[in-house]
Amino acid sequence: MSTDPIDAAAVAHTARLVATVPAPLGAVDADAPRIQYGPGHRLLVQRGDDELAMVGLGPTGQEHGAEFRFPAPWPRPFGDVTVSPTGGLAVFSGVHAVRAVDRTGKVHWELPHGCWSAAKCTAAHASFEEYADDPRHRHADRGSAAFSPDGKLVWAHVRHAQDWPHEEWLVLDAADGSVLGRTRTSTVGSASAHFPHPDGSYMGLTVGEGHEDSPSLWGHWDGTDLSFERIEGVLLQDVSPSGGHFLCTDPGQWALYLHESPGAQETGRLNARDVVPPAPGEDMARWDYEGAYPYEDGAVVSTDGHTTEPRHWLVDPGTLALRGRIVYSLPVPGSPLPAGPGLWATLAEDRTAVHLWSLTDAS
Repeated sequence: MSTDPIDAAAVAHTARLVATVPAPLGAVDADAPRIQYGPGHRLLVQRGDDELAMVGLGPTGQEHGAEFRFPAPWPRPFGDVTVSPTGGLAVFSGVHAVRAVDRTGKVHWELPHGCWSAAKCTAAHASFEEYADDPRHRHADRGSAAFSPDGKLVWAHVRHAQDWPHEEWLVLDAADGSVLGRTRTSTVGSASAHFPHPDGSYMGLTVGEGHEDSPSLWGHWDGTDLSFERIEGVLLQDVSPSGGHFLCTDPGQWALYLHESPGAQETGRLNARDVVPPAPGEDMARWDYEGAYPYEDGAVVSTDGHTTEPRHWLVDPGTLALRGRIVYSLPVPGSPLPAGPGLWATLAEDRTAVHLWSLTDAS
């Protein structure tokens, strides 16, 4: 297939609007809604200051199920959150602890860990109220957590409880929060994000360290030991439907990288400047940080995310060739976002809804 920027970029692929899902918390006092997915489930989740809202989506994305709310143990600047595949449990990763709560706000378990504040804090805070008004905690770094697809495990990136500021990656029993496996990450993160694999024994983790060598970790839990492969200088975007590969870009946004699972070896790369013509007024095109991998033979990525009119592209992961530009039926700001096999998501212009898309010519 040709990689000539004029030929490839001229090919158009039409996106079909599958569903539009309203954001349950609006856009003023809440984070942007996002899709959390895994084999057999697809959820829309949105974090507000006082609560987490969740909407169950059907297998095709067109069926909207019940909406549920979880009381939040601390405001959203103090951490991240993930929801179990069944929607019955929310795990909040905070500045001092990882806490699992149900929809009534009942705490099922809590795991204290080292403080994510940049200023050394060794206090064993028993409650959020003890540091709620401390600006060093409000502007702290943060870890993250994610459920395995079957909901039995929680993977958590935390600060070490005794050896501050060293960081750990933990595998927890989702039922009671007990630590099943742990390993030091040798990272100095300001934020992180998990990328689940269809096989719950694998997990991806991107750790933002604020420089171009920020790593991603490709983890494996064999039931006894937690190990990982470290990949320097890449940011994970999404995992293929089969889990055989995952897609990355780099902090400089120069290239897309395809890696295979389980070994995490790089199998190819695609330089933006070789296949995408620059936008008007730009010296060259650069891939955006976020992207989706909805088909084994098709990934949806974008360039020009810093502009009001980003361009979305279809890439063949097998050959890492540009297949053409994606055409939408309505304005699409920002990057394509992962939404599970066969779909990708975009945010509405006012961030009050999520649009789910598929390709009209998908194989």
